[in-house]
Amino acid sequence: MHDLRAAARSAADLAAEHLAGVSRGPVWRPVSEADRTWLTRQSLPTGGRPLADLLDDVRDRILPYPMGNGHPRFFGWVNSPPSPAGVLVAPLAAAMNPSCAGGDHTGVLLERTAVRWLAELVGFPHPPGAGLLTSGASMATITALAAARHRAFRDQGHDVRETGLYGHRPMSLYVSAEAHSCLRKAAELLGLGTQYLRTVPVDSAFRMDTGELRRLIAADQRAGVRPFFVAASAGTVNTGAVDPLDDIAAIALEHRLWFHVDGAYGALGILAADAAPGYAGLERADSLALDPHKWLGVPVDAGCILFREAAGPRDAFSLVPPYLRDEGAGELGWFSEYGTEQTRPFRALRVWATLAHLGRDGIVHLVQHTTGLARTLAELIEACDDFELLAPVVTSITTFRHCPPGVDTDRTEALNAAIPAAVQRRGHAFLTGTRISGAAALRACVLHPGTTKDDLTVLLDEIRAAAREVTT
Repeated sequence: MHDLRAAARSAADLAAEHLAGVSRGPVWRPVSEADRTWLTRQSLPTGGRPLADLLDDVRDRILPYPMGNGHPRFFGWVNSPPSPAGVLVAPLAAAMNPSCAGGDHTGVLLERTAVRWLAELVGFPHPPGAGLLTSGASMATITALAAARHRAFRDQGHDVRETGLYGHRPMSLYVSAEAHSCLRKAAELLGLGTQYLRTVPVDSAFRMDTGELRRLIAADQRAGVRPFFVAASAGTVNTGAVDPLDDIAAIALEHRLWFHVDGAYGALGILAADAAPGYAGLERADSLALDPHKWLGVPVDAGCILFREAAGPRDAFSLVPPYLRDEGAGELGWFSEYGTEQTRPFRALRVWATLAHLGRDGIVHLVQHTTGLARTLAELIEACDDFELLAPVVTSITTFRHCPPGVDTDRTEALNAAIPAAVQRRGHAFLTGTRISGAAALRACVLHPGTTKDDLTVLLDEIRAAAREVTT
């Protein structure tokens, strides 16, 4: 225990020093060949190694090569820096090491509050038991789609848990052309396949076209295919667009579709000044996915799925073998009855600590700060003659293209495809690419509370410098 105490103090100092120095170093650097070999090819030691030696390896071979998301000039994907409160309590959750499948202990009880707080932040109705923490939005989506599938089969007089999908009428589900790939993966994993996964076109603002949604539903009904599920986005990962949720909710109600909202990244955007009207209808969803490990910075992994009613997911998943039966579990039962995981980690401590440390005012400030910077970046882009804004800024994502004067369309396409990797290699900023309307584009997602307008200027200068590198 003495060795653990000393090593824990050293680890705490190492973590604090790392976080304090992130902004002074490169955003990203390639792993040296020597360290790459050590990381991937080391042999399992015959004898155990002292804890202090392990920390030396972490300091010298692991911490120097981060993903980059702790840096204020990291604008890639949807990856936030870790919240200080989440970092602080993560070792304590590990020290307790409970399974949060169920039982009467703090890991389970605190999850009830963490989930309720998330629901309250975005204004989603949350009856007790109608939500749980997951590894992320991919697992949250599988959980929601499984509950929707169970209800759809029940409405036809079948129990999908007993009969499976064999011999039943095909069912269709609808996602936008900008939907996250986890929806397709969930359909594949749950046996629904992609043959009946309908892609709904988007409008000029990259929002689901509800007229096209109605047309697709009608076509399926005429063909004898049963529509049962529609997924809308509250902040897409490509452009940050928020679908017309209220209109989609009305269509779902009309045709008895399960209405799911993917708010993994963008649901918290509802807290930005004057943003709430654009999220109208979110509260009407049957299920809502959101990831505390995105905008809130809870250390990975920490996703969440919320339901309007608790009975749906419990009907789809509850399976309590005799050795896990708990007569004192109460009417809500165990968390493991509402999803696929049996052994579940103590995610709630990191979520609770982060939310409590920030408070509602701090969370609102974070959202407004980052959405404001995304709009500022858009303004800087529109003021330049060598950049083009590609989509309205709705959340904290700005999508654009570098188009130097005199460069033709084909060269501009190749240039924008090559720029992200070149920017990353330079190490002064981190940018990722995407495709918008079929063309290569640049995409900056602002999530770091320490990012400033000066960092945005550096980003644009780095893009220009990287473009010169790849064209010479």
